[in-house]
Amino acid sequence: MNPDESRRAFLKVAGAAVALAACTRRGAGGATLMQGASPGKDPIGGGPAPDEFLVPAGVPMPMRRLGRTGAEVSCIGLGGFHLGVPSDKDAMRIVHEAMDRGVTFLDNSWDYNGGESELRMGRALQGRRDKAFLMTKLDGRTAEAATRQLDQSLRRLRTDHVDLLQIHEVIRPTDPARVFGPGGAIEAFIRAREAGKTRFIGFTGHKSPAIHLSMLDEARKHAFRFDTVQMPLNVMDAQYDSFQKLVLPVLQRDHIGILGMKPMGSGVILESGIVSGVECLRYALSLPASVVITGVDSIGVLQQALHTALTFEPMTDAEKVGLLARLAYAARRGKYEQYKTTGRFDTTAQHPQWLETAQAK
Repeated sequence: MNPDESRRAFLKVAGAAVALAACTRRGAGGATLMQGASPGKDPIGGGPAPDEFLVPAGVPMPMRRLGRTGAEVSCIGLGGFHLGVPSDKDAMRIVHEAMDRGVTFLDNSWDYNGGESELRMGRALQGRRDKAFLMTKLDGRTAEAATRQLDQSLRRLRTDHVDLLQIHEVIRPTDPARVFGPGGAIEAFIRAREAGKTRFIGFTGHKSPAIHLSMLDEARKHAFRFDTVQMPLNVMDAQYDSFQKLVLPVLQRDHIGILGMKPMGSGVILESGIVSGVECLRYALSLPASVVITGVDSIGVLQQALHTALTFEPMTDAEKVGLLARLAYAARRGKYEQYKTTGRFDTTAQHPQWLETAQAK
């Protein structure tokens, strides 16, 4: 499809979305999966209202293998950052309802909401820790900073170990050499694994496929092999500086666990008005990811994720081609992937002290 055709397709679909919005309260594209729409107070951020999505009873959560680790995790993972958005009571309810419906993969980070996300998850996991595959992330680029951050995280999470520990926000070209250099963070991660404080080690990043590939190359130089890699996988990424096209095949080849994140681009993709939340989740789940981590700040958003996972049927090739063609014009310059094209989501750039210290606030 040439640029003019892409632009015409974009305008046509955007116009249809505006017309549809006049008839229905939710965005275009989710009619085939959306059930039980009902009026109600919108949650924080204006996502689906409670009970807008039917969560089928008695349906087991699809599980997927986490690379070569031997572990199996739920196909949908609960993002940790958004647990700092609702009230403490509602955050607890989100974690409990997610786990009750089969979600095992729980994401978090030392820096999320000044540590509040880990504190809330730690409280929610009391009596449930053995049912969770718990992951958190550290910002420290030195072994000393990473060690101190891990100690804080474990105290907040009320556990003596996490299942997966990841190096957070590998977003600078200098990060790989720094992590693997003398006194670098990887030393702390290896010690943590040896001490039983984590089972597996991975890294995350959202900025550039080239930086991810550089991190993997640096690991090889040091005879180190990551268990997991986390990266954006979504309908827009597929068409601009794509992790899906450049990094995912390498991870598949090396049997590294693939953690997809930002299926809706932290909500920014939905602002395009031409794709629904369900379509975003279903596309990401149709990729060969071990888990798709999605932010949940309300029961309505959780129900949308559970509904999509529990009724999941992989997209056909024709469906994928049609969806990507619809989004081609909007996706072409990364406008809706602000984590790549702006500094809005670069929290360690906004707080560079997190790379060197254990002071989250």
